Amino acid sequence: MKGAYLLFIKLKKDERIKVGKLGSFNFKKGFYVYSGSALKNLEARIKRHKRKKKKKFWHIDYLLASKNARIVNVIGIPSKKRIECKLNKIVLSLPGAKILVKKFGSSDCNCKSHLVYFGEKDLRELAEYNF
Repeated sequence: MKGAYLLFIKLKKDERIKVGKLGSFNFKKGFYVYSGSALKNLEARIKRHKRKKKKKFWHIDYLLASKNARIVNVIGIPSKKRIECKLNKIVLSLPGAKILVKKFGSSDCNCKSHLVYFGEKDLRELAEYNF
């Protein structure tokens, strides 16, 4: 099944992380939402992201490899079309949404970033949003 997904990530403390060729960045502690796509197998992609041990391939792999980062929720959305950029625009439109790292996860589209920071804001409200 193809589709898109949102990863809800909590970073326990501030950390400087090298993100492949994108460079090194300061990630603030708090909550992040990452929008991605799985054009072949949505379930397999989500399972891969949940594993700590894996080869770093995508930008999100570098953040998730941190011992201070954990996925706290996932929303998978089956779709035959590429909708991760639409999801990203919805997430960016929410109160408190900020971009800390430009072009994170969005090197193949025109989005500013597919990683959105919300600080310490409780993301349960977002998890209940009807995507």
